[in-house]
Amino acid sequence: MSDKCGNCDCADKSQCVHLEEVAAGEVMGGLPMDQAFVQAPEHRAKPSVAEADGIPVIDLSPLFAADGVDVDALAAEVGRASQDWGFFVVVRHGVPEEVVARAAEAQRAFFALPPARRAAVARSEAAQMGYYASDHTQNVRDWKEAFDLVPTRHSLLPPPSAVVLDNKWPDDLPGFREAMEEYGEAVEELAFKLLELIARSLGLRPDRLHGFFEDHQTTFIRLNHYPPCPSPDLALGLGHHKDAGALTVLYQDAVGGLDVRRRCDGEWVRVRPIPQSFIINIGDIIQVWSNDRYESVEHRVVVNVEKERFSIPFFFYPASYTMVEPLEEVVREESPARYNPYSWGEFFSARKNGNFKKLDVDYV
Repeated sequence: MSDKCGNCDCADKSQCVHLEEVAAGEVMGGLPMDQAFVQAPEHRAKPSVAEADGIPVIDLSPLFAADGVDVDALAAEVGRASQDWGFFVVVRHGVPEEVVARAAEAQRAFFALPPARRAAVARSEAAQMGYYASDHTQNVRDWKEAFDLVPTRHSLLPPPSAVVLDNKWPDDLPGFREAMEEYGEAVEELAFKLLELIARSLGLRPDRLHGFFEDHQTTFIRLNHYPPCPSPDLALGLGHHKDAGALTVLYQDAVGGLDVRRRCDGEWVRVRPIPQSFIINIGDIIQVWSNDRYESVEHRVVVNVEKERFSIPFFFYPASYTMVEPLEEVVREESPARYNPYSWGEFFSARKNGNFKKLDVDYV
């Protein structure tokens, strides 16, 4: 019996996925499943993924102790996690539980709105904060819908490609704006504390990296909703990628689905949800600042056929005028700079504008 596909000329029907085979037109949570969502075979998630045993869970309570005697030991722990995993989980982190709960409740309320009301605050090329249901990672559509917002209003990025960072708020959803602003303020405070620990772990003064985030910050928050998927073996909620910024502070609900590519062997492992925690990952900027001492790690999001999933990543991004390059304190004769300087503002503008048109830009 031939394995040749009867619908096209491909040699192996097991590797060919046609529109009709993925329930074209079927609507799950407002997203139609079609060929645009189908991952290449080598990027699809396996039916079962091992739990990320050994991923560091770090108790940040020493940051709030009166004597602060354990801060250096805590910084060393963050440094080891950043070097070995590029990811870690923080608990007792100082962000009030009720602040997170209000944000999560507001997020669910927004995605429960009818499609027309969500679309009323849709992002556009001219104003790129807001709602959208079509996003692509590695040129494959992600099985999700999202809403982007900035914690506070920021200035336009400089020419040549200005991006408007101005929030669009649903005017018929009481408490939504207040919950998100409260959440953004609390998580930004945590992000600065983590930045201090990373600086200490590199042998720098605690506030060494703060200056990059003082004015014209490009930080933003993303509300992710991953609906149940009819073909979770073919699609991903978010394709494999690395984060471009400095730090990502992630809240995820109890459903789970975040996979990290383990550095020691390249295998995908699942990060187990821990109540009242945040998942932290090192971004490309810290990899550059540390001159590869710390590494930005590849990750993805899987979906399932039964449960919707919610997450809130806080992307901690520096000022638009920042030139990103290895810090002079970490560059030595035996460890010369491994990266040329690049303009964060130009990169950020190009990447944001790339959401609306294909650009001849290499983001790697």
